[in-house]
Amino acid sequence: MNNANVLKNGQFFIIYECDDAFVLEDKTKRNLTVLERSIDERYSVEADKSIIYDADGRGHKVSIRLYFPKESYSIEDVVTVAKGIDEFYRRLREETCPD
Repeated sequence: MNNANVLKNGQFFIIYECDDAFVLEDKTKRNLTVLERSIDERYSVEADKSIIYDADGRGHKVSIRLYFPKESYSIEDVVTVAKGIDEFYRRLREETCPD
């Protein structure tokens, strides 16, 4: 990722531009090792994925970066998805770490 290509930067996400796609990266999963690139079930776009293990040792596949093709998605569409991610983590933080 090149900082010159950053389009929007939120607390829990970053959106940047590559040649043919807008890339939405989940900052909370940035340091995970990419294990595969496949279709994200929720958004039906390509995604870099990894595995996060819960307290019981069960692995869960998670998307680190979502690749929204420019011919199908506008930057506004990607920002809407990013705001949803941001809101999810804000609520989660409020529930698990109240003031």
